Amino acid sequence: MESGEKTMTLKLRAGVSTAETEYGIALLDEDRGEYWNLNPTGAMVLRTLLDGGTSARAAEELVERYAVLADTATRDVEELIGELRSAGLVEQEDPSRLAPTRSKP
Repeated sequence: MESGEKTMTLKLRAGVSTAETEYGIALLDEDRGEYWNLNPTGAMVLRTLLDGGTSARAAEELVERYAVLADTATRDVEELIGELRSAGLVEQEDPSRLAPTRSKP
């Protein structure tokens, strides 16, 4: 894992939407006509990341809610992020867009 990876934030790629289901979240890639289902733990991780949380925070939530080992939770979060990226569903949020700007007087 690269050193900055734990602090990155993710967003859905344009053309990808989500829908809550009885068993987690469905992701629809409207451009390709494909969809993926995430189970409740995957849905929780995705919500954390899309809400601006880090992968480290998502792993902490897995540990707190599901009593899994921290190493296992971290590996699972990183694996899910990798799969979402490989499928072209998410992209890294541009941190400069989130930073406040100051105007000069």
